[in-house]
Amino acid sequence: MGDSTLIQGRYRLLERIGRGGMGEVWRARDESLGRHVAVKCLKPLGTQADQSFTRVLRERFRREARVAAALQHRGVTVVHDFGEDDGVLFLVMELLEGRDLSRLLEDNRHHPLPVADVLDIAGQVASALAYTHEQGIVHRDLKPANIVRLADGTVKICDFGIARLGHDVGFTARLTGTGVAMGTPHYMSPEQIGGDEVDRRSDLYSLGCVLYEIATGVPPFDLDDAWAVLLGHRDTEPEPPRSHRRDLPGHLERIILDLLAKRPEQRPQDAREVGRRLIEDRADRAAPVYAPAVPTPRPALRTPEPVGGGTAPPSWTRGTAGGDETAAPAPGDGTGPAPEVLTVLAARHDAALGLGRLGRWTQAAELHRAVAGERERLLGPDHPDTLASRHEIAFTLTRTGRAADALRAYKRVAEARIRTLGADHADTLAARQEMAYVLGRLGRYADAHQVYTAVLAARERTMGADHPDTLRCRHNLAFNLGRLGRPEEAHRMACEVAEVRARVLGAEHPDTLVTRYEVAYALGRLGRWREALETYREVGGARARALGPDHPDTLAARYESGICLGRLGHSAEALALYAALIDDRTRVQGPDHPETLRARHGLGVNLGRLGRWQEALTTAREVCAIRARVLGPEHPDTLVSRREVAVGLGWLGRWSAALTEYSAVAAARERVLGPDHPDTLASRDDEAHCLRRLGRGPEAAELYRRAAVRRRAGAR
Repeated sequence: MGDSTLIQGRYRLLERIGRGGMGEVWRARDESLGRHVAVKCLKPLGTQADQSFTRVLRERFRREARVAAALQHRGVTVVHDFGEDDGVLFLVMELLEGRDLSRLLEDNRHHPLPVADVLDIAGQVASALAYTHEQGIVHRDLKPANIVRLADGTVKICDFGIARLGHDVGFTARLTGTGVAMGTPHYMSPEQIGGDEVDRRSDLYSLGCVLYEIATGVPPFDLDDAWAVLLGHRDTEPEPPRSHRRDLPGHLERIILDLLAKRPEQRPQDAREVGRRLIEDRADRAAPVYAPAVPTPRPALRTPEPVGGGTAPPSWTRGTAGGDETAAPAPGDGTGPAPEVLTVLAARHDAALGLGRLGRWTQAAELHRAVAGERERLLGPDHPDTLASRHEIAFTLTRTGRAADALRAYKRVAEARIRTLGADHADTLAARQEMAYVLGRLGRYADAHQVYTAVLAARERTMGADHPDTLRCRHNLAFNLGRLGRPEEAHRMACEVAEVRARVLGAEHPDTLVTRYEVAYALGRLGRWREALETYREVGGARARALGPDHPDTLAARYESGICLGRLGHSAEALALYAALIDDRTRVQGPDHPETLRARHGLGVNLGRLGRWQEALTTAREVCAIRARVLGPEHPDTLVSRREVAVGLGWLGRWSAALTEYSAVAAARERVLGPDHPDTLASRDDEAHCLRRLGRGPEAAELYRRAAVRRRAGAR
């Protein structure tokens, strides 16, 4: 292969940018979309290879490549395409403009990186590993050369799934007479060295090796002989990192040493635990970067090259070179904010993301707002980093039940991204898709449908019909069709998406299972509860195999199975299911987690169906009180529980007390969701029912009439 080689008539190889044991990496141009990409060409299989082995290998390659292509996380390199050309297997990936950690260390003359950089890299890699491990994927070859830091500070992991291919093809060297795959000995876990089965904790050991090296400048076992290195990993405790670097924080040393425990069960049990330990320390120490007494003008930045001749630069470049020459520079080198300031802001942004992953949404929102304010002052309101913070603020608003505020926030982000990035940019489409989701939460399903349809058309045009983001949008569109009262169409579209995802990603890929979950939901909306129950059980079994029995998605399928059982009249069976689910949710997520409370709510509903109304009322009141404390008194889940309190009071004949609860729920829903939202109108019907039971027929009739008028107006 050489310059100007055309792969599959589409990808033109321009420049070789890397070479390794598995093949070569080229800078290339996608002639169809006019963008630059990276193409990894794996070594040819060779004519002497066993043909049956070759067929198995090709199928394995396709499966692993599909898995890699389905990973959607800012910390994982995007895989756009894959295939075979003239006997060469190839992957098409996003082109990363940055340096891997190995290069960073070389450029730094193997001196350790600044502590702030180590913490930032550790947090981002832990986040990416947490995501991929939850998809059932283990990297197996995590090392500095596979971790790239971009110019904007984003850290990405490369080559997911590809390391296993290298082992199968025989690209990796082997120790003579041992049968142990060498990989990269400085970063191999003891269980890899012993040839044992590996799981996500093996990746955590490799992460500990990487952090040890970037924090101290040397790997944990810095020996020349590969066998001695392997024995060190297997038998020898590493020297404490602070013996190499006295200024290293003690908490960071403890995390690294915990990751380097010899036995997997002695390490942190998942990457989220690692991220949580990093985040809690960083969040506790997070404070404004600096707060000058006198506000300074917007800083001057370097002007990017304009896209397309004569096109005006985006608004966030105003006040830069060639713009407002009177703008004052921020602290730094005189051309923009000091890099270390932006690095700290990026670390605080990641800390806020971590707080959200812990469910601490109020604290996450506060930190995102602080970072957004600093970024806006330093970079301008339309800078991509500022908009990234604004996007996350909007997300926290959805998670705290403030859908209307979230919609306004997403709309501002989308408008700014259209101006600066273009209407079809992936970030713009992401903001618009979130707008559609929030519109659905507000009961504006027709508006949501319109936005989803437009975003889907743009995704199909720019990414293709089978791209994971396109399929995700079609999935959401199917979900929304059900809310529009079009369950047959919702079911049909969900089945179509599930079929494509099964073909592209595999039948038990998490995204495929998410859509099959939606198929089950649509079946329920069609009243086909037995089919829905069977589908939920199939999804739950597949998730247990792929993700584990305690994974939140597995537990969610069990919850929905309980709903189906209740709808089928099997309330005693549903009650037993919810009781076991509450125990598992409490053990895995804690007693006050929203999903634990949802299971407790389901238990209460089925107690009522069994006629045990006093127990049902007690359960509803307990769940409502916890939800009000944890989520807020007007969160949708809290209001659902308060309505269940009213239901219990009504069945016990306490209609006046029930009316008080129903009226409070209706008023809260009207404030949060608006007077025309279906949930608000349902609450008005509940009020009317209570009034009728209390003998106040004319008031009930008028309330029914007003709700019906609003429904008809909303349907037009």
